[in-house]
Amino acid sequence: MQELEGFEADTFAALGSERRVFRAGSGPAVLVITEIPGITPSVAAFGRRVADAGFTAVLPSMFGTPGKPASAAYIAQSISWACVSKEFATWARNKTSPATAWARALARHEHERCGGPGVGVVGMCLTGNFALAMMVDPVVVAPVLSQPSLPFPLSAGHRRDLNLSPDDLATVKARCADDEDLCVLGLRFTGDKLAPPERFARLRDELGDAFVGVEIDSSKGNVHGISASAHSVLTDELVDEPGHPTRDALDQVLDLFRRRLLGG
Repeated sequence: MQELEGFEADTFAALGSERRVFRAGSGPAVLVITEIPGITPSVAAFGRRVADAGFTAVLPSMFGTPGKPASAAYIAQSISWACVSKEFATWARNKTSPATAWARALARHEHERCGGPGVGVVGMCLTGNFALAMMVDPVVVAPVLSQPSLPFPLSAGHRRDLNLSPDDLATVKARCADDEDLCVLGLRFTGDKLAPPERFARLRDELGDAFVGVEIDSSKGNVHGISASAHSVLTDELVDEPGHPTRDALDQVLDLFRRRLLGG
């Protein structure tokens, strides 16, 4: 568990499920909901950045082995598990992943613990649209969708799907209409087939100016040399250098949290 040094381990039980939770820092809570294959060292590193920025970084272990580095076999194992899990709507359209209900309960719990005007949520890859679904609870005031990949883009309809039920989408749209300061921030690489451009287009259609989509050029010959297969904006593909588009994306995420959770 050396990869999770600096985090305090705990458990949280709700709705019949108990999962491990790792926390670091202090201040208003920001839930970092891990990408495939789990809480890897790079996900933990992002969590530390959140904590260093003045927040309580809360990393629930939704799948995988906390602290275990990513590998091809580990990634394949996690994807296979997700495909058969009832907690994740990997194939179905117009459906909210059931695991988001547990995550909303965790968000309420962390808000009570940490205080502040609400909580931030970052979803990544398999959980990318969790931050959107969790907005049905008003405690979520700073949602970030990083490379949202569900449902898997099997068809044109799947590529535009938001991993959200019609009722939940209506609630999210109503919140965006009622709060002119509410921002849904989305991040993706332009060549990422798992998080297709049609999904961001749908978000713009549904949420209007409340959705801010950051699409980082990963086309052939791009000026920053970003791979066409780049996927993980805030973790594995992050280049922590001023002026790099992934660093700019990270700064936008932290700025959103400061504005919505710290009032600055």
